[in-house]
Amino acid sequence: MRAIQVYEVGGPEVLREAEVDQPRPGPGEAMVEVAASGVNFLDVYHREGRYSLPLPFTPGAEGAGTVVEVGPGVADVAVGDRVGWVEIPGTYAERAVVDSSRLVPLPDDIGFETAAAVLLQGMTAHYLVKDAYPVQGGDTVLVQAAAGGMGLLLTQLITHLGGRVIGTTSTTAKAELAKRAGAAEVILSSAVDDLAAEVRRLNGGQGLPVVFDGVGAHTFDASLASLRTRGHLVLFGAASGAVPPFDPIRLAHGGSLTLIRPSLGDFIADRSELLRRAADVFEWVRSKALEVTVTGRYALSEAAQAHSDLEARRTTGKLLVIPDAAAIGRREETQS
Repeated sequence: MRAIQVYEVGGPEVLREAEVDQPRPGPGEAMVEVAASGVNFLDVYHREGRYSLPLPFTPGAEGAGTVVEVGPGVADVAVGDRVGWVEIPGTYAERAVVDSSRLVPLPDDIGFETAAAVLLQGMTAHYLVKDAYPVQGGDTVLVQAAAGGMGLLLTQLITHLGGRVIGTTSTTAKAELAKRAGAAEVILSSAVDDLAAEVRRLNGGQGLPVVFDGVGAHTFDASLASLRTRGHLVLFGAASGAVPPFDPIRLAHGGSLTLIRPSLGDFIADRSELLRRAADVFEWVRSKALEVTVTGRYALSEAAQAHSDLEARRTTGKLLVIPDAAAIGRREETQS
């Protein structure tokens, strides 16, 4: 079968399409024909070696497709089931083997592309606004990179929960996207010298109770400076690079601030929690509390371009790798 392989860590150029042996499911596993795979910064971290995986490996940790074979002892799914999954590498491929206990059955009204576009980021947004910092009605919240795939989902959910979003974007076009998602105010980060001061100006001179920051190194200082006393910085990603080490006394000097660096895996640790969060995300999609926007579809051979586009912030919304390249053409014909 065809799959993307990473033989050495590095830039997008290390993503190579190859013919590999088709995997077979072992005890407790299922083999899935992959219909769509989400492209995420987690894939970039794996490719760069920031989060190490044994070489060679097939990247991609969010997918959806149809179960075509099950191993011994599988009770959670059956052949023919439509499923999605997250945080299991190997989705940039025609087929993938997944622990059956980590598969999420897809409701009939949730398509493969929607599932691959929303499960990882949707469940991440779920635990961020429900657990990492439970957003309350009336909270004013800063969302860094509010027009990215994750930022758009967060902005929609915070607004749905009654919060007020101040977002940051890099362009006016992205600012319009963030506003359509519900952001009350949007700051062009390149147009202000002091982001934290602008945030406080937009909040009546006060700091904020929480900042959601998936950018990392480039925004960390401004995020901390935007908080009120006893505010919370939820640092859930590092799109611009890792935050350099710092003395924790800085949190005390900032006003007894708290910092959390959470990871989705710890919030879907057991199957019941995984299914509960996924069900909530699907219900948000049905009710239009979450609008899923797929803005780029790439064949397996174009996986490197997908990573380049994501890292260069040339995109908004969600990017997908579609193993069946012909399906991309069929989708484009339908939309034209």
